[in-house]
Formats: sequence, C-alpha cells, structure tokens
Amino acid sequence: MKIVMKFGGTSLTDGEGIKRVVEITKTSLLKEIKIVIIVSAMASITDSLFEVISRAELGDLEYIKDFIGKLATIHHNAVKVTVNDKEILEKAMSEINALVKELERILFSVSYLREATPRSRDYILSFGEKLSTAIVCAAFQNQKFEAYWFTGGEAGIITDDNFGDAKPLMNITTQQVKEKINPLVEEAQIPIITGYIARTQDNVTTTLGRGGSDYSATIIARALDFDEVWLWKDTDGIMTADPKIEPMATTIPIISYSEAIEMAYFGAKVIHPKALEPVFEQQIKVRIKNIFNPNGLDTIIEKHPWTNTDKIVKSIVMIRDVAMVTVSGTEMIGMPGIAAKVFGILGDNKINILMISQSSSEANISFIVPRGDLNNIVNVVESALLGSVVKNIYSESDICVVAVVGVGMKGIPGVAAKVFKAVADEGINVRMIAQGSSELNISFVVGEENDVRTVRALHKEFQMDKFNRSVSLI
Repeated sequence: MKIVMKFGGTSLTDGEGIKRVVEITKTSLLKEIKIVIIVSAMASITDSLFEVISRAELGDLEYIKDFIGKLATIHHNAVKVTVNDKEILEKAMSEINALVKELERILFSVSYLREATPRSRDYILSFGEKLSTAIVCAAFQNQKFEAYWFTGGEAGIITDDNFGDAKPLMNITTQQVKEKINPLVEEAQIPIITGYIARTQDNVTTTLGRGGSDYSATIIARALDFDEVWLWKDTDGIMTADPKIEPMATTIPIISYSEAIEMAYFGAKVIHPKALEPVFEQQIKVRIKNIFNPNGLDTIIEKHPWTNTDKIVKSIVMIRDVAMVTVSGTEMIGMPGIAAKVFGILGDNKINILMISQSSSEANISFIVPRGDLNNIVNVVESALLGSVVKNIYSESDICVVAVVGVGMKGIPGVAAKVFKAVADEGINVRMIAQGSSELNISFVVGEENDVRTVRALHKEFQMDKFNRSVSLI
C-alpha cells in the first residue's frame, strides 16, 4: 500500500509534536507501507510571516529583527528536542540558520523598498514550510530512516504564475514528480516535501493558497497514483457540525467527494476546498485522521456516497464574516442581462461571490460577499449601477450563512420544509435562501446573533448526534 501523509501546523506545534509525527509514521512503515510525507509550517508561523511582511512594508526594521530572533529560537528549540545525534543536529541547525539568514535579508530588502510584490510575498511565505520540513527530515534521520526533504517545486509541483493562489499544471507536474520522487519510494526511502509551496516552469517560487498543504498532498498522490491520502488534523475526522458550536457533533464515517467539496466551500475548515480536485478522477481515497488520537474515529472521503435512511443530512456548516448586498429597482423587472451586468462588474473587480439569490419578480438580486470587502463592493456597485435601472443598494453585515449538506437529500421531498420549520420553531428569521440543482445542500442566511441556535436546532432536528457505522454504499 502507498500513502501520502500530510501533517499540518497543529501536528507541529513544537518538538514534541514533531516526535509524535515520527512515531505515528513509524507504525505504518513497520507494516511495509510506502509513504510520502507532506509538511506544513509549524503552528502560527505562516500567520506571523504575513504580519512581518506588512511590517516590513512600513519599514519597521526593529520588528523584523525581533521576529527573526524569535523564529530562529522556535525552530532551534524544536530540532534540539527531536534530534540527539550530534552530526544530524549540527546539519539541521546549519540549515535552519541559513534559511533564517536568507529570510532576514529578503525582509530587509522589502523594508528598504517599502513594497512586497506578489512574487516576493510567495517567496517569503515559503520559509515556514522549509524550516519545519528540514526539522521533520532530521527527526526521521535521527531514528535511522533514510529520509530526504524537498520543497514542493523541487519535488516537481509546477504551477502557473498566479502568485498567492497558483494552479498546478498537472501534466508536467505528474511527469516531474514521478521522475524525482518515485525512485525514492521504490527504494523504501522517505521523501519529505514542503506543503503549500510550488514553482513555475521558470523556477520561481509560488504558493497554492492558504491551507494549501492539503492540496500539495493530493497533487503528489495523483502524480504518483498512490492508494490513499491521510490528512492528519486535530479532530476525529469530519464532524456533523463544528464541535465548538454543537457539543453533540459526531464523526461522519464516509462522505463523497462532492459532499466534502460543498462542506469545504461553506466553511468546514477541516480540508482545503481545492484539495479534492486532483484525486477525484483517479478515485484516490482521502482519510481525515486525528494526530492526537491516531486510533480513534476517522472520515473516509471517496467517490461513493454513504447512505443511511435516517441520516439524509450529513453536516451543518456555517460561514461567518460575510455580508449581504441587495440591489433593487422596479425597472429591473424583465430587463435582459441585468444579472450579467451586476456580476460582470463584480468579476471585473475580482470580487468573490459566495452565494446568489434573485426574486422571481426580478425586482432585486441579493448576493453574499466576504465582510472585509463590503465597503469596497458597495462603492463599486453604486458607482456603476445606481441611478440607472438600479434604484437602491442595501447592505447587511450582521449575518452568517448556514448550509445543510448531504447527498441523502437528493430526491427526498420535504427536506427544505423540515429545515425551515426547525429554524422557524426557534423564532429565527431567514433572510435569504439558495439551493443548487445538485440538491447536495440548502444554504440560507440568518442574523449573526442566531448562528449557534440555528446550527444546534438543525443538528437536533435531523438527529445527527449518532451515526450507524455499518455503512451502505451507492
């Protein structure tokens, strides 16, 4: 069996976390499973890199010096805990020092220019994964494993030059990953690869978007045609709801790719929204496992949906930090192309739309956007449309989106009625509704003050606190 294992920041909080990663992987290696490891930056490091870029653009040299000192200390401490072989320790410390010194030099350059380009941002952000991967590799070598570490680009992940959210070029990526990584796998060596990082065909560093280490793992699995991807998180698989919101949330045993994609899009943070694209066609299974409970419950993501007659809904997910914009006007009624015009303007301004609803009278169009972009969006729409066929533009920032997800809803009458009755019984007003033709989800907007009550009401209504784990595949 061949598995790509990805370990995120919650797995790499410190040296003890890295030792845990090695011990978990050893269990599989002893079973003669062939493994490729994908590593994220240590906990909170990527966020800190974003912050130091901002401070560098302000010319804050003291902040940069303080940051570099703390960064070096964190990684020095981690490697000292995980490595006791003198030669391996010295090599790892030397690698860390060289990376930290290079990062400091780049940040000083940004501070002098008072500007970080998208290209330089990606290069700076790549250092979190480089530092952690060097340490994880040293930890495996310390345990007498033949391990080697690579950046994602060195491993063969080639992308376009859309810095900050690069897209893999799968044909050339597949070819290069097979050439560079497959020989190590066949020799039972351990390739350890940075998540999140890739490079263009011109050898320029790119990143795959926030949370992109999941994406790196599935890209590598597809390129090597592996059997499974194991994503190690800090929860027992994918839950029926956020356990911080609904204490009765439980682990979903099996979920389809389509359901998982819907959940990720609507706010389930357990998996990167794009991560399932590479494995979908080849039907490579993805497992979500808990780094702190390796033998506990997990979730399998695969092609076949799991059905259970009393569980037509799999999960309740929620997006906070959103806002609703409504454009209206009686002259919009029957006006061809008005929706195209609205969304064309938003698209031209690179504004991401999360959800859309239009009244049957055509007198208004509502859409959901990230809350942080609200003022800019209202200004753009007002400048382009107000006073023509659009007479009013309203915005609401005190809202959240709730999505009810499950393939079992498809073709089942009365599910929507059950959803909205449960919400109404709690005295909660629904401000906007949208349902896709796939029938995989019903999404709606409620006031932010009702977010927790809505999730709990629906979780109770659909009796999602328990799953019969004797599954049926369709």
